[in-house]
Amino acid sequence: MSFRGKFSLALIWAAALFLGCGYYSFSSSTTGEIKSIAVPLFENQTQEAGITEALTQGIIDGFIQDNSLKVTTQEKADAVLVGTITGYERKPNSFDRQENVTEYIIRIYVKVYLEKNKDKSKIWEAEKMEGWGTFRIVGDPNNPAIPPETEDQGRQRAITKLGEDIVNRTVKSW
Repeated sequence: MSFRGKFSLALIWAAALFLGCGYYSFSSSTTGEIKSIAVPLFENQTQEAGITEALTQGIIDGFIQDNSLKVTTQEKADAVLVGTITGYERKPNSFDRQENVTEYIIRIYVKVYLEKNKDKSKIWEAEKMEGWGTFRIVGDPNNPAIPPETEDQGRQRAITKLGEDIVNRTVKSW
């Protein structure tokens, strides 16, 4: 093959390569009229004190960190996230050799939906979403620098996980 033929073939390959490279963005896939969201206080059907404020703030923090939607008041929002805390559990998760509890798991259950503020049509709904987190009630015997943890730390881990799941479902729903 001549130099001219090789050069032409190289140009064709280069053009095909560049044309095959599409546009990709790491930004949110939110489109259309949903650009802002409101997260009013979740209703609490449990006996767990303080969970409403902590969970609602955790979800708001998740949306702020994600930065796909502007968090605003219910009056100004394009969409509203409405939720109910339906369950809170603390159960043993790990035991030592004497069968003493060394770690608990916290589970928080919510019923939640996202609706358009304009016409109240539902964008997505989940009857039961769960967030969970663990906490050690004894320190690490191999490392004295690792102290025991509190239930609040386990609860915060559950709130963080649940918030991440709700944010992901919301920004991926359109």
